[in-house]
Amino acid sequence: MKVLAFGTSNSRNSINQKLAHYAATQIDGADVTLLDIHNLEMPIYSEEREKESGIPAFAHDFYQAIGEADAIVISFAEYNGSYTAAYKNLFDWASRIDMKVYQDKPMIMLATSPGAGGAQSVLASAKASAPFFAADVKGALSLPNFFDNFDEQTGKVTDDSFNAQLDEIISTL
Repeated sequence: MKVLAFGTSNSRNSINQKLAHYAATQIDGADVTLLDIHNLEMPIYSEEREKESGIPAFAHDFYQAIGEADAIVISFAEYNGSYTAAYKNLFDWASRIDMKVYQDKPMIMLATSPGAGGAQSVLASAKASAPFFAADVKGALSLPNFFDNFDEQTGKVTDDSFNAQLDEIISTL
């Protein structure tokens, strides 16, 4: 199974990137592609830019990566209660290719943050809008207090409850 995993932060040290990678590697037999959206930065979407220059190649690359995957693991970073600007812009450009950005792929949605909220606001928003963009969400899960629940040395989540819930979601793929 080809699994595309990514965090929605463009930080080189993204905790959501680490969580997405961890979750994807828990899928038995997965061939994991870890996408770094930091490498897909492009101008902020506007109709004028689209008319003048077309859709940037990075948006096509992102859309194609989704299309080539059998499943997707996304971990949403939360900036001020919402999506990161980097991800929202990438998503907006990709939606100009096709509103069905997620192409009916089975998906695990995650979120984490250093605090107790675990980025639950953005996760709820992403989950609520997913059907409009052809996402087959198998489950959504938040990991609060990332630095207390993730071992940076081993790259593993140490929270047994989270791991049990993740295993349950993975079993539906």
